[in-house]
Amino acid sequence: MAKNRKVIITCAVTGAIHTPSMSPHLPVTSDEIIDAAVGAAEAGAALVHVHARNPVTGQPDQSPEAFEPFLKVIKQRSNCVINITTGGAPTMGVEERLGPCAHFKPEVASLNMGSMNFGLYPMLARFKDFKHDWEKPYLEGSKDRIFKNTFQDIENILTTCAENGTRFEIECYDIGHLYTLAHFVDRGLVKPPFFVQSVFGILGGIGPHPEDVIHMKRTADRLFGDAYQWSVLGAGRHQLPIAAMAVSMGGNLRVGLEDSLWLGPGQFAKSNADQVRAARMIIEGLGLEVATPEDAREVLQLKGADKVNF
Repeated sequence: MAKNRKVIITCAVTGAIHTPSMSPHLPVTSDEIIDAAVGAAEAGAALVHVHARNPVTGQPDQSPEAFEPFLKVIKQRSNCVINITTGGAPTMGVEERLGPCAHFKPEVASLNMGSMNFGLYPMLARFKDFKHDWEKPYLEGSKDRIFKNTFQDIENILTTCAENGTRFEIECYDIGHLYTLAHFVDRGLVKPPFFVQSVFGILGGIGPHPEDVIHMKRTADRLFGDAYQWSVLGAGRHQLPIAAMAVSMGGNLRVGLEDSLWLGPGQFAKSNADQVRAARMIIEGLGLEVATPEDAREVLQLKGADKVNF
């Protein structure tokens, strides 16, 4: 029965897309990331997806040392599933991006399924003033930057993390990424259940039109049948509309300040928890339930928080 279905909320609390000058509410320091993750979990997020930043400049930092101060504290303060990025930032090489997951052995790691253009430069039309020297060149540089995720890169991440019992939030920014996942499934390098995170609205990936959402779901259904859990994230202003559509189609959702700084038109989200609460209203308004961390661990067949290295 639909009323018994539980919807998994993932919250990506800071990411590497937005820069500190864009919002005063973007978590940068370890304490801010801790409060954001715990607040999101308390609001209903079963998974929190984490990146690290330089605490002074806010620049993405993918060193294990940058993750160390907040991973243990989040785990102590919350039962949520902690999902560590292997995406890092598009400016980083795969070995740098893989470092934290290889070291900390989380229950879940994110994994991008293809090389792609990743255009952040249109945000320069909205944001003009920057506090730090790195921010504007970082955005401008995305016009001539490829986010590299080759077959070899993906295989490297899969084999390294799989040895630790880590499962994956498999980020698919376009239809071809689903076929790349199917390729690795055929090779036996990814085991079901697959947690497929479809990403809509990033310049360089699939768009945010409802037909794009339907096409992604229909293709995943054909390729993976009932062997996967579908989740979506919509970039920017598309976050909640796409979440609502996906939940009504049987999916799960991701929110968070990594993906969108907004709660409504012209209205900053003051916290990640604000977006989680908005997502929860959609879920419960449709007569569904929000999954707990233990629900998510069961559905995704995770190894458990006692088997991580933090």
